[in-house]
Amino acid sequence: MSATSYAVSAKARAKYGRFLTDRDYTSILACQSVAEVMVYLKSHTHFASVLSDVNERDVHRGRLEQMLRQYLFNEFDSLCRYDSSVSSGFSRYIVEKIETEQIIRFLVLLNSNSTEKFIFQFPAFLSKHTELDVNRLANAHGFDEFLDSLQHTSYYEILKGFTPDDKGRLPISDIENALYGRITKNVLELISKKTKGSERRELMSIFKTINDYSIFSRILRLKKYYHLSSEVIRANMMPEYSSLSPKLIDRMCQAQSSAEVFQIMQNTGSGRMIGKIGYKYAGDISPRVQYRLAKKNIRFSNNPSVVMVSFMFLSETELMNVISLIEGIRYRLDPKIIKSLIIH
Repeated sequence: MSATSYAVSAKARAKYGRFLTDRDYTSILACQSVAEVMVYLKSHTHFASVLSDVNERDVHRGRLEQMLRQYLFNEFDSLCRYDSSVSSGFSRYIVEKIETEQIIRFLVLLNSNSTEKFIFQFPAFLSKHTELDVNRLANAHGFDEFLDSLQHTSYYEILKGFTPDDKGRLPISDIENALYGRITKNVLELISKKTKGSERRELMSIFKTINDYSIFSRILRLKKYYHLSSEVIRANMMPEYSSLSPKLIDRMCQAQSSAEVFQIMQNTGSGRMIGKIGYKYAGDISPRVQYRLAKKNIRFSNNPSVVMVSFMFLSETELMNVISLIEGIRYRLDPKIIKSLIIH
């Protein structure tokens, strides 16, 4: 491993060493307001650098979240500047995830005729990195105008295949599936082309396991909340990006209950983690699995790209934790409920 590779791993692990501790989470849970949370983050955590000039009594919760997301993006981007065969690809992976989140958010707003809200929550830091024409997208008033704004992007070919129904509503779930499938396809192709040996095996295992649980969670969600038929659910799956066999995915799609879906998944290699992660509800499983994999790999992997990706996932988890704390304190939830949402 080159000196540069050692530097990537060392830098990522050093940054991880500054993450919030149990003591930090306990102290934040004791805060009585978002302003108090801000004071603590500024005074005692690695978020101080991004929050130092912010007046904790004036900052809007949405603005605070955007600042923290920008900080996370900059942290990972700084690692990607090192000489690595896959660093630019993983940097693009991060951008694609944020772009996809924003596209889906816009379409949800379009379905509810409230696209004027889009621009106010768009992450401004993304503008320097995205292929999206943010102004045209924000000013689109229908699906045709939305498509026109994406015509010169790589998203156009996927999205042009969708049309609103007779009530003008878009199939958000199908679009979400297609876009996230694209992200998974791109990152697995990157790994196949740019890595080999243990590096490839570890990266493939991480992303395929995450996709296994994404499929599992998606089946549960489509059954429980949308009551879709097994045929429709199966059409929303992409087994080619998973270590789960098409036959096993089909069994989960045809299962008669959530308990049966759990039983089928728990009998798979990756599914055995379900009993070890301490989840509170089904939607909590996938991020906890991702956290568990990342925590293991940032400690023990000898491959810098694996350490870098693990740092990325752990950073996302920490940000999600901070947002959960801020939201819980803002709405004065029971500290025990807030604590149950924390993945740590």
